[in-house]
Amino acid sequence: MGFRGEALASIAAVAQIELKTRQEKDDIGVQLFISGSKFTGQEPCLCPVGCNFKVENLFFNVPARRKFLKSNTTELNNIISAFERIALVYPNISFTLHSNGVEIFSLKACSLRQRIIEIFGKKLNQNLLPVEVETTLCRIYGFVGKPESAKKKGALQYFFVNDRYMKHPYFNKAVVNAFERLVPFGEQVPYFLYFEVPAENIDVNIHPTKTEIKFENEQAIWQILMAAIKEALGKFNDIPSIDFDTEGKPDIPVFNPSKNINAPTVGFNPTYNPFKETKNSRPSTASQSHWEELYKGLSEEVSTDIEKSSSIQTEPYEQDIFSSTETSKTIATEERSPAHYQYKGCYVMTAVKSGLMIIDQHRAHVRILYEQYLKQTEDHTSHTQKMLFPEIVNLPINNEAILQKILDEMEAIGFELSNMGGGSYAINGVPTGIEGLNISKLVSDMVASILKEKTR
Repeated sequence: MGFRGEALASIAAVAQIELKTRQEKDDIGVQLFISGSKFTGQEPCLCPVGCNFKVENLFFNVPARRKFLKSNTTELNNIISAFERIALVYPNISFTLHSNGVEIFSLKACSLRQRIIEIFGKKLNQNLLPVEVETTLCRIYGFVGKPESAKKKGALQYFFVNDRYMKHPYFNKAVVNAFERLVPFGEQVPYFLYFEVPAENIDVNIHPTKTEIKFENEQAIWQILMAAIKEALGKFNDIPSIDFDTEGKPDIPVFNPSKNINAPTVGFNPTYNPFKETKNSRPSTASQSHWEELYKGLSEEVSTDIEKSSSIQTEPYEQDIFSSTETSKTIATEERSPAHYQYKGCYVMTAVKSGLMIIDQHRAHVRILYEQYLKQTEDHTSHTQKMLFPEIVNLPINNEAILQKILDEMEAIGFELSNMGGGSYAINGVPTGIEGLNISKLVSDMVASILKEKTR
């Protein structure tokens, strides 16, 4: 795909480069060795037509610059991200990626959908909906995910314009609006959308890394994009619709105008006055005594249960939770008792020496679990619950590198994972106490959180 001249010279100044090149008219090529902008060797070699650059030991002669490089895992993720952005733009070109002699990607020339599947896994194939629209302003094509593929973290979202990767929060909002009320709030759907716009209608020089682009007709393209996505959702019946399945439902006869159908009659008393007292408006003395017999002794049992129970008591707090007299009396009394109070099912209130303590139940539960797992990690006393049927989690290549780094820590808290190759892992065991959760989604979210924070 070629180099820009100044970029190649800059790379040669701070790295060791091996170049193999051959012109079409020549039978053999030339192999050059460059180190820090200096030629260190030249010899003939057999190689295909074109140029092949091999760059090694970046910043080997500038250690002050090299110290700003991050860990190998973080830098590998950056390289994979750049590789993916290029490979997604050119599905008609074959790509390979090796790291420390290990092949990570081997992508053959194929269609765009197949290229996406080869990079991010076969599981994504069933969740892709094609998008295609062409107008006088632009052409938009690509794929969006189905609503059920939405994730809170780690969603695969890519915009490309004229074969160049870009970030565009404004167009991202168009995608979010198209999926409004179809996915839970805060979740994101994957998408791979490509724009073809006349070069004179865009400005690529508004950001140092050229990843943010200014469009001349942004609002119009915004509307076109949202309409195209909504059309894709409707065309492939991916919007919830009314269920017309009548199996097991009561049979409603079809209206036949030839049959004489009598309208139902409604009986009413025209002299009825709701404000007029009648002899039956109040219960009689006999009926009152009858109801008193039914509930006789019940009040005594209820009062006894309330005194014995130390559970929720909301009556004084519903009237005035911060009443100066009643609250102070309650606190003064409960300082000598272990009673606690729950408010609206979310907060626990208890009396302490300094006053009233209010605890958020959810945050307290999260904190307790955090400290529990932290202690298990330090003491190596984690307990694993074996799964009857192992679950499979499929991760992209960049996420797999993160998982390999934190695999020991996950095993320390109770996870048991086995590598099945191709980015697939079998979950054989989970920490005790998390039964009922979607385990594969939990592992994916954990890895996505770490990748987002760029943890070293």
